[in-house]
Amino acid sequence: MTLNVETAADPYQILADKVLAGDQITREEALSILQSPDEDILGLLAAGFRIRQKHFGKKVQLYFLMSAKSGLCPEDCHYCSQSKISDAEIPKYNMLKRDDLMEAARLASERGAKTYCLVISARGPNERELNAVEKIVPEIKEKYGLDICACLGLLSKDQADRLKACGVDRVNHNLNTSEEYYADICTTHTYADRVQTLKHVRDAGMEMCSGGIIGMGEKLNDIVSMAFDLRELGVQSIPLNFLNSIEGTPLEQKNELTANDCLRALAMFRFVNPDRELRISGGREIHLRSLQPMGLYVANSLFVGDYLTTKGQAPQADYDMIRDLGFEVSKEV
Repeated sequence: MTLNVETAADPYQILADKVLAGDQITREEALSILQSPDEDILGLLAAGFRIRQKHFGKKVQLYFLMSAKSGLCPEDCHYCSQSKISDAEIPKYNMLKRDDLMEAARLASERGAKTYCLVISARGPNERELNAVEKIVPEIKEKYGLDICACLGLLSKDQADRLKACGVDRVNHNLNTSEEYYADICTTHTYADRVQTLKHVRDAGMEMCSGGIIGMGEKLNDIVSMAFDLRELGVQSIPLNFLNSIEGTPLEQKNELTANDCLRALAMFRFVNPDRELRISGGREIHLRSLQPMGLYVANSLFVGDYLTTKGQAPQADYDMIRDLGFEVSKEV
C-alpha cells in the first residue's frame, strides 16, 4: 500500500489498521509519515495512539539516567559534549564511588522510575569500570528493586556475558542514525561496531535498548533506515533523542527541528515498531516544548530528571503532564 495523503480519506487510520492487523508498513509509507503536512499532525497522532493503546494502554514508564563517568572520551561523536573533539564546558570525572551510585539509585526509586540507567563516557569499559558495575548492580537491585540498563560503550562478547551474569537487565547502545550517514557524525568507530555490540547483548540474553538522534543534518530516509534497522535487530526499547546542539561541539549550530518534526518522527517509529517501548528522550524540552504531552500519544516512556550533561524539566512537571493526559506511571511492562 502506498500512502497518499492527498487522496486517501483517512490515510493514517488505514495505516494503523494495517499495523493492528499484524502487517508491517513499508519504507515508502514510513517516509510519507515524515513528509506529512503540519495540518495532519492530529490525525497522525490519533492513528498512532490506537497502536500505542493496544500494546501499552495508558501506561508510562519512567527511566532515571545516571552519568557514572563524565567526559574523557576518546571517540569523536560530533553531537556529544563528552567527545575528544568537544570544547563544551562539562563536568569531567572518572567512575563514581559506590555511595554516589547508590544515592542516585535511591533517587531513581523515589521518583517512580522502573529502570536505573548507568552510563559511562568511554569507547568501552576498562576492567576497573566493569568490575565496579559488577559489584554495584546486585546491590542496587537487592535494595531498590530497580531494573538496570547499562550504557558502557562498545562491548565484547565476554563483557556482555559478564554484565548478564551480574544482573544487568538491558544494555543501551544507540545506533544514532543510519548506516549511510554514520561516518558524517563519527569516524573513530563504525556503524557496524555498534550493531556488533547489540548482537553481543542479544546473544548474552539481555534486552537491547537502542535508538538515535534526529536533527543532526541527516535526510528523512536516514531516519526511516534507522527505524527499520532497529526493528530488524529486534530491539526492545527505543529512545528517540532530538539534537540538543551544545556549544563547543561540531554540531553546535544545528537547529533544524520543529516540534511537528519531532512528533512525526515519534509517530513513524511507533508505526514501524508497534510493540516496542518508545521513549521520548534528550532534547524534548527544547524542541517539543509545550507539545511534549502530544508525544505521549505514541511514545510510552520518558526519562525523569536530567540527562548526561544537560538539564531536563522538573520531575513534578512530568508527573503533572502524565496525570493531565489521563495516563499513569507504571513499572509494569
